[in-house]
Amino acid sequence: MLATAAVVSLAALAAALVAQYQFDIKPCPWCVMQRGIFILIAVVSVLGWCLQRVKAARVIALLLVAALGVAGLVAAGYQHEVAAKLASCDMTFADRVLTALDLEARWPSVFMVTASCSKASAYTLLGQPYEIWSGLLYTLIALGALLTLKRRPRTPAH
Repeated sequence: MLATAAVVSLAALAAALVAQYQFDIKPCPWCVMQRGIFILIAVVSVLGWCLQRVKAARVIALLLVAALGVAGLVAAGYQHEVAAKLASCDMTFADRVLTALDLEARWPSVFMVTASCSKASAYTLLGQPYEIWSGLLYTLIALGALLTLKRRPRTPAH
């Protein structure tokens, strides 16, 4: 599960970057914040996968991945339901986080905001806004992590 979460998160980030640089889909602060959450999920997943022999590390990683999945779903939901209807995303939570972490200056090719939330809401993939797709991925990642936590570990055959 952890390896899958890492791959899916990095694939989502890659898809966002391809959309931006090949198809001129401009990201808003909430889009960019979701990129950061996908990166965090990938990092936590890889660390958890590398340390999976330590049960506590595996459990903590799965819990963090589930929590980050929920955070991503909340961000995608907020973008879709609230931010997309705002004329400007300035000083929203996403904008303040990006500014506080100085992500646009540190890694502009990934974290540079180039659109307002209302403008970004017009971009769709297969008829759905991008935040719906990321929200779906976050949901699957969170559910996968929680179901993995619930599943009993296999015991070796004697």
